[in-house]
Amino acid sequence: MTSAIEPDKAGRAPDRIWTIPNALSALRLLGVPVFLWLVLVPQADLLAFALLIAAGVSDWLDGAIARATGQFSRLGAILDPLADRLYIAATLVGLALREIVPWWLVGILALREILLLALVPVLRRQGRVVMKVTLVGKAATFCLLWGFPFLLLSSLPGGLGDFARACGWAFALWGTVLYWWAGLDYWRAALRSPRTA
Repeated sequence: MTSAIEPDKAGRAPDRIWTIPNALSALRLLGVPVFLWLVLVPQADLLAFALLIAAGVSDWLDGAIARATGQFSRLGAILDPLADRLYIAATLVGLALREIVPWWLVGILALREILLLALVPVLRRQGRVVMKVTLVGKAATFCLLWGFPFLLLSSLPGGLGDFARACGWAFALWGTVLYWWAGLDYWRAALRSPRTA
């Protein structure tokens, strides 16, 4: 993920819109309702899994392109983590509605998002748009974006479904712990002065 805003030569964050990373993030956002439809209506789990993998690859790709070409932007700093959070939310809700994961897991992750939402007024007072994504935050997103697809495949019969269930819960539980750890780190950073954060 590349949600850090890189300053231009004058020290300002660039306001570019038409960049390749932004286009990839926009495509990921368009895939969210398609994914939910695949999970809930035809219950095409393999196609939904493939879409999640494509979204994960495009997430890595937009970050790599942004770093290689310097195509950082304020919009990209918002779109990239937004796409990640929407995929996590859509996957979690879809799996809960299918009774593949319990609703308490939805509640735990939703509470963390509410905690981060409360950061918005603090960041605005400091003149910032978003927090720089940390290594723990990236690890948490990685675990969740792999855990939920594996849990989706746990509906498959036989040993493949059992293996997917074990991998899915391992990633999901580690990801949940790291997700909260990252959220608390963001709060600690925001409560420090903008210079030291």
